[in-house]
Amino acid sequence: MTTSATEDRILQILEADAQASVSEIAERADVSKPTVRKYVRQLEDEGVIVGYSAEVDPKKLTGQSIALVGMDVDSEQYVDATNALKQLESVESLYSSSGDHMLMAEIRAEDGDSLGDVINEEVLEIDGITAAHPTFLQERLK
Repeated sequence: MTTSATEDRILQILEADAQASVSEIAERADVSKPTVRKYVRQLEDEGVIVGYSAEVDPKKLTGQSIALVGMDVDSEQYVDATNALKQLESVESLYSSSGDHMLMAEIRAEDGDSLGDVINEEVLEIDGITAAHPTFLQERLK
């Protein structure tokens, strides 16, 4: 077994179940518990694992709506705009993108109207953000 194969197995297990215990991961990856601890610590230190989270079904949230928002950004203001977006409390996650938009953000608010307000009054007010294209999430299918 190669090191990368061991890392891949551990990562696949954690991606499927971020709450898996070291014992569970060791058993499923066919390695020892100290090996799991070593690789997880190393992957965290290297920034490969950046956090652990729960997956949420937007339809089942009470009092909260979620949108994925693609944003177009003036390339000369990209760094400042990105830093400003990171400071917004309603931005749950932010990604650079090679698709139709330079940035993609998961934005949460109490309802659809509030999400619209966040996009119009906070996101689009950031210098360098030239357009925002929201997609409102309705139901988690997988």
